[in-house]
Amino acid sequence: MPRRSPAALPKPLGAPQGEPWLTGQLLVAMPGMSDPRFAQAVICLCAHSAEGAMGIVLNQPIEGLSFDTLLDQLDLKPVPPQRRIRMVTGGPVDAGRGFVLHSTDWSADTSLPVAGEVALTASVDILKAIAEGGGPRQGLLALGYAGWAPGQLEDEIQRNAWLNVPADADLLFDGDHAALWRRALAKLRIDPILLSGVAGHA
Repeated sequence: MPRRSPAALPKPLGAPQGEPWLTGQLLVAMPGMSDPRFAQAVICLCAHSAEGAMGIVLNQPIEGLSFDTLLDQLDLKPVPPQRRIRMVTGGPVDAGRGFVLHSTDWSADTSLPVAGEVALTASVDILKAIAEGGGPRQGLLALGYAGWAPGQLEDEIQRNAWLNVPADADLLFDGDHAALWRRALAKLRIDPILLSGVAGHA
């Protein structure tokens, strides 16, 4: 993995007032998802507007890289850390960049509000705070993100690729990756077996 610190966030996508943007919602992949990278994916949509969308996949754990190793690569101390957070593959875009999705009891000037008490930060400061035993109470570190061009996500939802469901802390920060997709669907009271003809709206 290249020795790169989490860089600046993608440009925030401002949503015009009154538009039905889905920032802060969870996208839940339909069983027929054609892109294998997003099979049974649950994504926190961190920004959504007429300019496009960006989100973090919550349930694809990183293989072969530990939090301790990442700190060492970034030359952050202490190693071993006093705290660790869960790490996931956040999506196929900019896989060398790090993003921490976290509760808002900790924030920085560069943090992007997502919804409610959830924010996104792409700064080594948050990793240093966590390693030192501080930082946000809840969080996960994602390498890479999922991105959509203008109108692309709306088109995919219309074609029944995704359902959307309101996010909550239990779904965002629960480390049970294998169960997350079914739990997100259960919040909609939907059985995956019955999904083939369901429209993409919560």
